[in-house]
Amino acid sequence: MKIMISQPMKGKTEEQIRKEREELVKKLIEEGHEVVDTVFGDFPNEQATPLHYLAKSIEFLANVDCLVCMQGWENARGCKIEEQCAKEYGKFIKYM
Repeated sequence: MKIMISQPMKGKTEEQIRKEREELVKKLIEEGHEVVDTVFGDFPNEQATPLHYLAKSIEFLANVDCLVCMQGWENARGCKIEEQCAKEYGKFIKYM
């Protein structure tokens, strides 16, 4: 199964984000899943707004089978939107 992780990211560095999801990614891969990397660092000069990141994550969501919502997702604006999109478009959702 192709999986995307929804994770609160506001105020965190890329290193912190990757560290938080490290064990989950490892577990999902060991179970035979493909985990899509949605930690985006390719916006020029760090000029992207949260909406740019959300738009890109929804594009990725369109191409996966499952959304895994990490702890705290319900308190993060972008995660809530990703979860709602996944529901509306029939994606399998797993809450961690």
